[in-house]
Amino acid sequence: MARNLGIIPLRSFVAVADCGSFQRAATSLHLSQGAVSQHVRRLEETLGRTLIEREGRGSRFTAAGEALLGHARRILALHDETLRELGVESELSQTLVIGSTEHAAAQLLPGLASSLKATFPHCRVQFRIDRGTQLRSRLADGRIDLALLLGPAEEPAARTVGELELTWYSAPQWGPPARGEPVPLVAFDPPCALRTRALETLAANRVSVELGCEAANLAGFQAAVRAGLGVGLMATLGRSPDGLVARDELPAAPPLALSVTPRRGLPDHLVDAAVRALTHLLDRRGPAPIPIRSVTPLLGAA
Repeated sequence: MARNLGIIPLRSFVAVADCGSFQRAATSLHLSQGAVSQHVRRLEETLGRTLIEREGRGSRFTAAGEALLGHARRILALHDETLRELGVESELSQTLVIGSTEHAAAQLLPGLASSLKATFPHCRVQFRIDRGTQLRSRLADGRIDLALLLGPAEEPAARTVGELELTWYSAPQWGPPARGEPVPLVAFDPPCALRTRALETLAANRVSVELGCEAANLAGFQAAVRAGLGVGLMATLGRSPDGLVARDELPAAPPLALSVTPRRGLPDHLVDAAVRALTHLLDRRGPAPIPIRSVTPLLGAA
């Protein structure tokens, strides 16, 4: 009887190695954990040897498993390359789940989605909008494939794709406080790179601050600024939100880096495509610098 390893079991086997566990592999492949375990057992039955052994709460690859892993990667790479070159959709059509903070979503995700769909016509693109801490948790669990995060690329696999200019906004009727009075600030709940940048920028310029409002999401943040509860620092790619005006009385805040972090095991060609698309979008759509005057006497040092 002829023995056949099968592309689908091999894909699950490699995903276990790349993602670090059966559960994460199952999530990344959009399968059940039982299905991934069954695929590995099928390979073991075909080869007549154990490939992955339980070790405490985790598992480890046996010598046979390590040997198969190298061959499996080459088989899958050639298989997928053949399908791509022939324009044939794989039986496991890739679903790319992109997580983004709200600050980058409105301006960047439409263009990113169009670019990725053009590059990978058989790739389904889905989105998840969330806070940075939740996105990092979902990356670790394999529930999203890529995360667009504000701040420098700290994780080893992360890549910085550009910088987002930051602008102070207020309600049209808002006026700077009298000299010596603190500036009311609307800020996101910590931890937040924008909150930190706003506080550090004002502190560095000896501008005293009081929190006028804290918000958990962008809608609440903009509503508070629109209501005149304080000024807020945002990354908007030069597009002022409805009902808000840019302020140049406050010290300029340095731009924030935008980084892309992939989950473990995400194919390099998907990461490369996302990085290229985002870099192009930021280069093409970045705003012209907003002229910033020096801090006026109304915002004198505390």
